[in-house]
Amino acid sequence: MVMALWNKLTYHRRLFLGLVLYSVLLVSCVAIFQYYRERQFKVEELNLQLQTVNERLHSELADTDSVHASVESLSRSFPGLRISVIDSGGCVLYDNSLDSIPHNNHLGRKEIADAMRGGEGYSIRRHSESTGQTYFYSAMKGGKYIVRSAVPYSMSLQHLLAADFGFLWFMVGITFVMCVIGYFAIRKVGEHVRRLNRFAEKAEKGERISDAEPFPEDELGEISSHIVCLYARLQQAMLDRDREHRAAMREQQDKIRIKRQLTNNINHELKTPVASVKACLETVLKYKDMDAEKREEFLLRCYKANERLDRLLNDVSTITRLEDGSDNVRKEPIDVSEVISDVCYEFAPEADVHGMKIINNVDAPARICGNAVLMASIFRNLISNALSYSGGTRINITKEDAGENLIFTVSDDGCGVSSEHLPHIFERFYRIDKGRSRRAGGTGLGLSIVKNAVIWHEGSIVATNLRAGGLVFTITLPKQRDEGMICED
Repeated sequence: MVMALWNKLTYHRRLFLGLVLYSVLLVSCVAIFQYYRERQFKVEELNLQLQTVNERLHSELADTDSVHASVESLSRSFPGLRISVIDSGGCVLYDNSLDSIPHNNHLGRKEIADAMRGGEGYSIRRHSESTGQTYFYSAMKGGKYIVRSAVPYSMSLQHLLAADFGFLWFMVGITFVMCVIGYFAIRKVGEHVRRLNRFAEKAEKGERISDAEPFPEDELGEISSHIVCLYARLQQAMLDRDREHRAAMREQQDKIRIKRQLTNNINHELKTPVASVKACLETVLKYKDMDAEKREEFLLRCYKANERLDRLLNDVSTITRLEDGSDNVRKEPIDVSEVISDVCYEFAPEADVHGMKIINNVDAPARICGNAVLMASIFRNLISNALSYSGGTRINITKEDAGENLIFTVSDDGCGVSSEHLPHIFERFYRIDKGRSRRAGGTGLGLSIVKNAVIWHEGSIVATNLRAGGLVFTITLPKQRDEGMICED
């Protein structure tokens, strides 16, 4: 029953009760020891006074063999003093408190036996059969006699030999103070234990741990706080790891899905030119007597279909290299203005064919860390897209210095893109006008290549419609941080 109640108590209450019991036991031992020590001191002090009397009587006996005069003198100083003279055989020779001498042997009395062995002895409280009173006896052996003095064990003597209760009350007060101090000290420990217990329960349940609830400000509190903080950081690290793992899994699944979609789209895109080539060649082989002009027309169709296949395969190769092997593409310091100038020169004849003009406003150096081939593919696809689909008269290319970044724009004054198509133009094989795109020889991968190449350069690209008409692509690229530094791959 007691153990059941004890086990129901909280840890700090059990600790406090243990401290109370320890304090009570310690103080009780000290008080008991002090009580008996003080009592012994008073007893020995009284015995010393009576031994002085005994010694004086021994002197009298040695001189006169009579103690009457000394007994009468001492009786005035010690009221109720009883004097006995006993021989070495234990017989009482003199007793001032009796009218007749008792004949019983006194060698068995404690004080007499001690005096016979060691010269002195006393008995604190013993009832006398001769007088019917209780005395404090003190005996001394000298020569052939034993002198025994005694005083009645009255209330005054009992009070004299009693312990100092002031000291006992002082010890009780000390015990109370120790318990109060122990209570406040253990209450702090209890707060640590309760806080750690709540932490352990949450950790066991897998709940989120935070160190918002403070510990008491001491060394144990600091240790407890460090434990909780370490666990919280470990828990956060595990959550971050799981989140990154899920993100990586989603990314992997997205890559698989995109590759599957890319494969399906490529398969779909290949069917048309392959079917066209097959039909043309079958026709040429079937009708061997076909006139030269008709044969040339079919061969020209085969050539255009083959060119479209070549562009499609090149674009797929670029997309694959950017997504799967981008770490193998080398970065080096390049001047984007030179790349743009080369691309503009390349497309000048085609622009004349479409009745459009390419205006290059990028004349100052624009240095970044990147890849010249990929950078050329960005502007080549944007200019080609504008020439093929904008229907405008001019293409403008500009550059703006924006602190740590360079901002390039490629705009046209054509028809623009309707708002429902604008968010999707960077998706693979997305076409606004499928029939027109195929007639123009587009693969549907140009703008996807542009976006992936810009991202590989740690930049961003945005497409918006101009109010006056036309479409503008805004490309933001980070500058080369130091002219003399080597770009990191």
